[in-house]
Amino acid sequence: MVELEDDRLDAVFHALSDRTRRTMLQMLANADSSVGELGAPFRMSFAGASKHVKALEKAGLVSRVILGRTHLCRLEPAALAQADGWLQACEAFWRNRLDALEQELLRDSPASDPRGETP
Repeated sequence: MVELEDDRLDAVFHALSDRTRRTMLQMLANADSSVGELGAPFRMSFAGASKHVKALEKAGLVSRVILGRTHLCRLEPAALAQADGWLQACEAFWRNRLDALEQELLRDSPASDPRGETP
């Protein structure tokens, strides 16, 4: 189970590493869109846009419904929530480490000498 979650998280960060796919996600945050609509701002072919959508689908960030010839895409926020949870854990770790470093630096600084003397 952990390996599957790690693979999904890898896919999410891979999908988010591309500016075009991040823009597509922003577009989907506003409204469901067809693959053609997602590719239009980039002047790319349906095949090119579909390739990006497939990466987003693999990551679980997007679902696609085929209605006749139209491939309608919808944002799936659960995968983003998983990535956000991972990032928050990293942020907490580094915040704690940096706070501890700050305390050490303040403790060792000349200004913290109780006699008010500087070396």
